[in-house]
Amino acid sequence: MSETFLKRLAARIARIGRWRGLRTDVPALPDVPDPGRREFIRAGVGVVGGLAVAAVAPRLAAAAPLITSAGHSAQHGVGHSGNIAVGEVDTTRMAYDPVPFLTQFDRGKVSRLPGGQTLREFKVVAHDREIEIAPGVFFPAWTFNGTVPGTTLRVREGDRVRIQFVNAGTHPHTMHFHGIHRAEMDGVPGVGPGEIAPGGTFTYEFDAIPFGLHQYHCHTLPLKRHIHKGLYGMFIIDPRQGRPPARELVMVMNAFDTNFDGENEVYAVNTVAFHYAKHPIRVKRNELVRIYVVNMTEFDPINSIHIHGNFFHVYRTGTSLVPSEYTDTIMLCQAERAILEVRFPYAGRFMFHAHQSEFTELGWMGLFEVTDDVDV
Repeated sequence: MSETFLKRLAARIARIGRWRGLRTDVPALPDVPDPGRREFIRAGVGVVGGLAVAAVAPRLAAAAPLITSAGHSAQHGVGHSGNIAVGEVDTTRMAYDPVPFLTQFDRGKVSRLPGGQTLREFKVVAHDREIEIAPGVFFPAWTFNGTVPGTTLRVREGDRVRIQFVNAGTHPHTMHFHGIHRAEMDGVPGVGPGEIAPGGTFTYEFDAIPFGLHQYHCHTLPLKRHIHKGLYGMFIIDPRQGRPPARELVMVMNAFDTNFDGENEVYAVNTVAFHYAKHPIRVKRNELVRIYVVNMTEFDPINSIHIHGNFFHVYRTGTSLVPSEYTDTIMLCQAERAILEVRFPYAGRFMFHAHQSEFTELGWMGLFEVTDDVDV
């Protein structure tokens, strides 16, 4: 390991330690160029393995965005060739578990308007909240209903949607829904109610059109900060005639800039790095699996999803009942989304992940466990 690399690594440790309020006992070296996030995170495994700076390894583990291991994951089915975060996120403390989140849909309080139209009412509250995005790695998030992503809202085409938004956070926020609605319901600064101040409330109301897979997010400036901090969620409008029965799963692609330098250090679907690698998603062989995928990743121009050992039908934006392609990998820009339908003909464990290898190595990877078990 070169002396220059060690100096750069020591400088990075010191800088992050100062940002986190930690003591590193490593002096800053301003004459050494600061390495990028990729070099630093990859170096983490080597540091813990016994570099010359091993004396600061415990502090590095606390300060580094993500430390991975290739040798302690066999119990999770990844094997010694895997790349996975060590330890478990405390889902009880966080009051959020990515496994049940996959299949949780809030359909609102349902009633009928005088003209017979179905009314679905929701309440969404913005909170400031620290969340755990990898074992021992915490992030100061802004949340809808206390989680990142926010609650998955689900309605039917033509329903009247009424959302009471309460801003219990410390910054102005809005709720902007993708879809067709009046300007004053668009949730942007300077139009209609504009930004909702801390302690304020506003009720958004519109008809659910068009059917498809959409999302909601805060649209307050700076937009990249409000989205990156966690203010987003999935919004599904089912077609009137419905879709064929299937095992339905929600996957929101997201990432986190843990040191606020404009680059992400941790990637995931549904927030927690490697969670579905440690806790594979169980499905039955030959059953129809419908995956709702939305990309809300900030700071990277594209994200992607690849499923091993299979191909899937793609319904871009979900606004057609006819698939547009049959493939095993799709790319999505931020706010792009797609419904994927797949059947697994073989039992076993099949990986799914971003096909940007860096994203995979930094947390965006999971497994489907395909079984013949009728109780899945």
